[in-house]
Amino acid sequence: MLGALMKFISLCLKPFSGNASADGLLWFRDIGRSACGDFSMAVIQANQVLEDQSQIESGPFGTFIGVYDGHGGPEAARYVCDRLFRNFHEISSEAQNVTSETIRRAFQETEEGFTALVSELWTTRPQMATVGSCCLVGVVCQQTLYVANVGDSRVVLGKKVGNTGGVAAIQLSTEHNANLEAVRHELQELHPNDPQIVVLKHGVWRVKGIIQVSRSIGDVYMKHARFNREPINAKFRLPEPMNMPILTANPSIISLPLQPNDSFLIFASDGLWEHLSNEKAVEIVHNHPQAGSAKRLIKAALQEAARKREMRYSDLKRIDKKVRRHFHDDITVIVLFLNHDLISRGSMQGAPISIRSALEH
Repeated sequence: MLGALMKFISLCLKPFSGNASADGLLWFRDIGRSACGDFSMAVIQANQVLEDQSQIESGPFGTFIGVYDGHGGPEAARYVCDRLFRNFHEISSEAQNVTSETIRRAFQETEEGFTALVSELWTTRPQMATVGSCCLVGVVCQQTLYVANVGDSRVVLGKKVGNTGGVAAIQLSTEHNANLEAVRHELQELHPNDPQIVVLKHGVWRVKGIIQVSRSIGDVYMKHARFNREPINAKFRLPEPMNMPILTANPSIISLPLQPNDSFLIFASDGLWEHLSNEKAVEIVHNHPQAGSAKRLIKAALQEAARKREMRYSDLKRIDKKVRRHFHDDITVIVLFLNHDLISRGSMQGAPISIRSALEH
């Protein structure tokens, strides 16, 4: 396995986006082939600067998928897209294996690297301390699926139900958003002496009244006291001393053996799930051709966003970036169709691939 990993690194660390297309604020690749099956990929921009990043890396070892939903700016998501996969492969190559622990260590090294970058830039760009990213990773290796997550992006499995022709929607990722009661309970247990650890503001629960997610890469102003001070913006500064980290970059990780009736995986940033249920997303993918699946899901989410505002989808499409953010978030979607013949053989057709969504539009 080590030889395959090292060969893969040398072949495909240079990103490319061959056969990808752009349509205004939409970037997409309708269909491609990975070591585990076909995939579809798309991203729509809403912010002035795109804060989402994503990638798919595939070779003899299997397939790596990453969805990185940035906040406060694009820098953390871009850093994660540059470094997490490389860290994962260096660690996995050294261990000659892919495990939950090698993935966890890759998250840790990426977090440490970004924290070091913030420290280096503190005197010239202190706002980097307030930039962060959710991070959702899926790895398919030797008939096992690993899912690792910090933040509130989500992966949903479409699983065939017997011989009925139906497909069930099964959420695989654990989300870390203060609007979930379990997350608030976790934070309250970790900070029993802080009655303000979660605060309800304008109908939204936020950690310390500031941020919705409780786990992320970056956001070092909520992890290290030395960054929670001037000259960062006053809205990020805590009124009391920080005695322990409030946020963490420790991912929730699951591993499960893939079954023949596991049909496809939908990886997406929370902008998609804000408008589509797990069941609706799985239904859309199941009932249409594989090609264009990611773009089709984004269109369905935008149609729902327009409906909520009592406007036409065609009118929403004419709204430019930045103003768009009032209607929907940046949305990234990657759909992976599981080919169990390829997965069981541990082989792939064609050259290794390395694809990142466009940095800018």
